[in-house]
Amino acid sequence: MGDTEKISTGKSLKACCGFHWRGKIIFFMPLVTLPFLIYGLKEKKSEYKCIYLILNMAVFWITECIPLYVTSLFPVVFLPLFGILSSETTCSLFFTNTLVMFTGGLILALAIEYSNLHQRIALGTILLVGCSPRRLHFGLVVVTAFLSMWMSNSATTAMMCPIVKAILNELDNQKVFTVYKTQEEEPVEEGEKPHPSTISMAFYFGVAYAASIGGCGTLIGTGTNLTFKGLYETRFPDSKEEVDFPIFMAYSIPLPVIVNTLLLYLSLQITHMGLFRGNSKIGQEVKKAAENKDVLRKIVKDRYKELGKWKCHEIQVAVTFTVMVLILVFAKPGFMTGWEEALKMKAVSSSAIVFLAIGILFALPTQYTFLKYCCGSAPFTGRSMDACISWTFIHNNMPWGLCFLIGGGFALAEGSIKSGLAKMLGDSMSFLSSFPSGLVVGMAITMGVMCTAFSSNVAVCNILIPVFCEMALAIKVHPLLLTLPPTLAMSFAFHLPVSTPPNAIACSYAGIKTKYLALAGILPTIWGIILLWVNALTWGLVVFPGTKEFPEWAKNA
Repeated sequence: MGDTEKISTGKSLKACCGFHWRGKIIFFMPLVTLPFLIYGLKEKKSEYKCIYLILNMAVFWITECIPLYVTSLFPVVFLPLFGILSSETTCSLFFTNTLVMFTGGLILALAIEYSNLHQRIALGTILLVGCSPRRLHFGLVVVTAFLSMWMSNSATTAMMCPIVKAILNELDNQKVFTVYKTQEEEPVEEGEKPHPSTISMAFYFGVAYAASIGGCGTLIGTGTNLTFKGLYETRFPDSKEEVDFPIFMAYSIPLPVIVNTLLLYLSLQITHMGLFRGNSKIGQEVKKAAENKDVLRKIVKDRYKELGKWKCHEIQVAVTFTVMVLILVFAKPGFMTGWEEALKMKAVSSSAIVFLAIGILFALPTQYTFLKYCCGSAPFTGRSMDACISWTFIHNNMPWGLCFLIGGGFALAEGSIKSGLAKMLGDSMSFLSSFPSGLVVGMAITMGVMCTAFSSNVAVCNILIPVFCEMALAIKVHPLLLTLPPTLAMSFAFHLPVSTPPNAIACSYAGIKTKYLALAGILPTIWGIILLWVNALTWGLVVFPGTKEFPEWAKNA
């Protein structure tokens, strides 16, 4: 079509909406929701002014019409302008103790990546588990879940995908099983990546889903966990049930992580690798591949040999990280007197321990060859020693925007509390008081899973958790029972690439179509909802016995 040729009005509008929809949302959304602001200003009701801000931020977060992190800074501007919070209070919420701990967790994850320790753990575990197709798949799923407990799920997935691809490519070269679909099965356009076979997709989906599940295991595993901790402790400072590092692990690891990881593996084995269907085409192919497990083992072993012997750098990072975790766990373990109580250091929080470990890693050199120069065995080269972690590496790889995202959520949550909006929304759900508490918990979990399918889980957490807090007070249910399970549910986003970074990374890296991801996520989602519900009403009551009834401290909250 020439530059001067006119097109119809309908086509023009369609093209305009297709290419410039973000600009239209930015312009029209504030206008559509303007009645809330006008009513709030006219009647001097802060909750309606807060509704105006939350609605706009929620739509901007979901559509990403402007970057997530820019939207997160809206409270800095509008909460003071609307007279809800002062600028000083709002800005202080962008650097809370929880956010400091989150930042420290990200830096430690980068330290593991910088030392290349993550690849050694991954390949070593796979060799230990075994190298038949089913065992190889199990090893990849388990090691991904474990690493994701300590690293961001995005970094874990980005690290594991190249390992999966290298293994699959070698299997393709050896003709062990069908790694890519043929042109007849699924046509590939020129320049497009070959589409992975059903068996290959099981490996990529296993890594992506396990990264999301593993992140639920520790407070630093994903931003959602620390977001919940910050929101809950801000709203209920008098809560007797403290959500600290070891207690959180005790709650989330047995069922939501370990059992869920095993069920994830079982689900993908059934749907993608022909388990219990030995006579099917896929079942026969996997069975044949199992006979070539020696070839698979050689592939992984060669990859492991390329890493060489354990380096001083890796050892120091592993030891520092292990000691840090032990210190965090035994600060107040519950089954014995912790060092925090013994030394009367109750003012020391987890963030202090995390940054102590980071400081040590910056101080330790990657190797100690300089000692031989000190002993006079050779002329000193004058070369500076690299530390176990590099600030340049952190600066270039750190997702700094996540800190704004979580901080913006804290500010928004505080604004909704001070304006009275959270209480208004919670009171509006008081009709649920006639429902069994177990049913209400199940509804909250399901809502968390459904909402996170279309938006960032941290953004969804910032929106839903304050509402669940007030809802718990309105229906006389322990707030922790109604907030912690849906927080974990917000990490179980298994259907769309936009739901969570691990999905997007795996799909883009392997060239997987969204329809396959959506179908593969059905069983893991069902397992996840059931396990979180069962965990909340059984094991959760053991870890947090106070959640069995509505607490006294919540009556005046």
